[in-house]
Amino acid sequence: MRLDIYRRAEHDGKFSYLAVRESKSIPEEATNTDWEVEAQGYEVEDNTDAIKDFDIEHLSDQIAEKGYAITSVTH
Repeated sequence: MRLDIYRRAEHDGKFSYLAVRESKSIPEEATNTDWEVEAQGYEVEDNTDAIKDFDIEHLSDQIAEKGYAITSVTH
């Protein structure tokens, strides 16, 4: 699957990341913050569970449930 990855600045120089399927818009409930494009067309296997580079876990489950996957708020 190909994803577009967005990021937003958090505290202490850290970032949160959001992934959506390539060419899909960020769902409305996630647009309340300023996301910047980090990567477009980022390719992962269809059954990938995590993207360690972006601290995203449960990738497929999150996308199936919400239409996007996001960095855990506990990171």
